[in-house]
Amino acid sequence: MRGHDAIQSSWFSYVSLEERIPKQHPLRRLRLLVDGVLASMDAVFAERYSHTGRPSIAPEKLLRALLLQVLYTVRSERQLMEQLDYNLLFRWFVGLGIDDAVWERSVFSANRERLLSEALSREFFERVLAIADS
Repeated sequence: MRGHDAIQSSWFSYVSLEERIPKQHPLRRLRLLVDGVLASMDAVFAERYSHTGRPSIAPEKLLRALLLQVLYTVRSERQLMEQLDYNLLFRWFVGLGIDDAVWERSVFSANRERLLSEALSREFFERVLAIADS
């Protein structure tokens, strides 16, 4: 195990995560649409999420992850966290850096329950669908 840690800590890449995603990948267009929807909802997020207290998952990242779960029919949040851990495409779409830690499933689940109980998650998905249909 110790040798693995030494190898992992010395690993680096000259290629950015952005460069690893093919220019024509369909998620690139969707990500641009989602960026616009999330930007239009900034005031709603700022109003509802405090910058003090216990840190939570940014609602933008949580919504992006949930969208991936639906699009790729990932069966569970446990599998979604696994995908976020090693799938560079998923990391890129959600906005996680290559070295960023992935959330614990229970933390993700608690944040999801809180977010989905609010109207803003419905508003997000309705806006994404409206843009995708147009």
